[in-house]
Amino acid sequence: LSCLVADHKPSLFSSKDFSLTNEKDAHSTNSDENKERGNWSSKGDYLLSMVGYAVGLGNVWRFPYLAYQNGGGAFLIPYTLMLALAGLPLFFMECSLGQFASLGPVSIWRILPLFQGVGITMVIISTFVTIYYNVIIAYALYYLFASFQKVLPWSECYSWADEFCSKTRIVNDCNATFHGEIIHANYSFIAGNNLTCLNGTINYKPVQFPSEQYWNKVTLQRSSGLDETGRIVWYLALCLLLSWMIVGAALFKGIKSSGKVVYFTALFPYVILLILLVRGATLEGALDGIEYYIGRESNITKLMEAEVWKDAATQIFYSLSVGWGGLVALSSYNKFHNNCYSDAIIVCVTNCVTSVFAGFAIFSILGHMAFLSERPVSEVVDSGFDLAFVAYPEALSKLPISPLWSFLFFFMLLLLGLDSQFASIETLTTTIHDLYPKVMKNSRVSVTLGLCTVLFFLGLICVTQAGIYWVNLIDHFCAGWGILIAAVLEIIGIVYIYGGNRFIEDVEMMIGKKSHLFWLWWRICWFFITPVLLMAILVWSLITFSHPTYGSILYPTWGTAVGWCMIIFSVIWIPIVAVLKVIKAEGNFIQRIVSCCRPAANWGPYLECHRGERYSHIVDLEKKKEHEIPAVPAFIC
Repeated sequence: LSCLVADHKPSLFSSKDFSLTNEKDAHSTNSDENKERGNWSSKGDYLLSMVGYAVGLGNVWRFPYLAYQNGGGAFLIPYTLMLALAGLPLFFMECSLGQFASLGPVSIWRILPLFQGVGITMVIISTFVTIYYNVIIAYALYYLFASFQKVLPWSECYSWADEFCSKTRIVNDCNATFHGEIIHANYSFIAGNNLTCLNGTINYKPVQFPSEQYWNKVTLQRSSGLDETGRIVWYLALCLLLSWMIVGAALFKGIKSSGKVVYFTALFPYVILLILLVRGATLEGALDGIEYYIGRESNITKLMEAEVWKDAATQIFYSLSVGWGGLVALSSYNKFHNNCYSDAIIVCVTNCVTSVFAGFAIFSILGHMAFLSERPVSEVVDSGFDLAFVAYPEALSKLPISPLWSFLFFFMLLLLGLDSQFASIETLTTTIHDLYPKVMKNSRVSVTLGLCTVLFFLGLICVTQAGIYWVNLIDHFCAGWGILIAAVLEIIGIVYIYGGNRFIEDVEMMIGKKSHLFWLWWRICWFFITPVLLMAILVWSLITFSHPTYGSILYPTWGTAVGWCMIIFSVIWIPIVAVLKVIKAEGNFIQRIVSCCRPAANWGPYLECHRGERYSHIVDLEKKKEHEIPAVPAFIC
């Protein structure tokens, strides 16, 4: 009844006369359940935003390579198990948290004030990643524009190339039979005497494909290392500016605008993937590529190697975007009784199926490239930037109507990147909204555009001639341990301190009462399996730590130190905030610790009508302050 009463507008007075009590956020409407924060316009807006956030560039350029490297089809076994044991339980937990309290990743820690620094860590790491992620989108934009040419600029060795550039491998020397004896000679001698190289003895000259030199010499204008910053590459800076303008335009009304944009940005990449798969499957050599990906090269014995399980767990963890704060932020705009359980399963399964599907599209064309260059597929397969901006563009340049296929591929990368970027920026604006609600009510557009502007300027270091080294450095440090530490503390805090059974009761307030059997699996994962797996991944990552490199280029000592400073700056807020909370608490030391391990007085469902008897004791301090201002009588509202 109180929710219905709150939905009525004043009928005897203008809303202007009572702006202090009736003011709404710019992205909330009269149909929203939560007038102050707003809600998703429809279930589709939310699901597609979540899919867009989870399905990113890593699904296209990381998963297929990991599957190939770790046993092909056999890799799907640990991948699926890690989805069920680690990915889905944590995903469901974060979605439930955000929806239950309608709060972002920092304010959500009213549930456990001692751990509020975990939320700050999530937001800071998301900020670091947001800076370099848009640079990758800028790369995709640059290649997208470069595709508007009759002949792709990386299809041949043009004026920018050096003597090592070649479209084919060049034989340097080999063994051959000469007058009954086996000799070793350079190829000019072999060819001049009409001899034939013996199998397995051929040595090739070190050459680079045009696409590789184009990436390094033209796109990046890459310097010799992190020490040589060089100048800003102006066209990449313009692409970066354009990418931030697109993000700002899509988010100027928050979820109300981004929720509509994702209908295109989240769905159209699947159309392009299907087109690329159909085209790739019709090419010679495509079957060889697919068999290397997930066919005859499948090696079940790989499952005996710990590295395979670690790769599967890591890929699941990062591809689902758990621990970044984005899932909490996006779910906080759901209506209270939304079925977050089914949403979590739909998004997780969609994400994993997309990864497998993308692998077929990628490897079918890489197989064709191997066929044309007369090399094994293993020699044309790369991961990360090399796959997206070297190997795949090289394969596309060999197709008929190559500019069309290049445009489609980089347009797909652009859309995949933008989806994830939308959610990352929404995470930051949601945090600001929760901390400074009055500022966001009046200036959401200004705050969003201001945030995009600041992040654009911070990203300029990544579009210098040493920019790729900075991108790689941030990715190496920030997208690793910080998120793992935050995720481990998140699940330990909620399950072992707040109480796993208590959390389950909170979830049942939203999705309804469930049987003990229904919760058995989730209890096993939340209480035991998921924390152990996350700890194992964290420890393994620390043990196997290697200094950052880009290809064969080592980072200077100061560069590694900067990376450590970034990760320390991200996680140091966890102990700092915990200490501050204990200092501000009352009583002796033990009492203070106990007090900080209890939910805050205003923890619970955002709206009073959803609190029920379990949270009837809540005293919302902000509402209490508002009551001090003369407001419209309740019966009129």
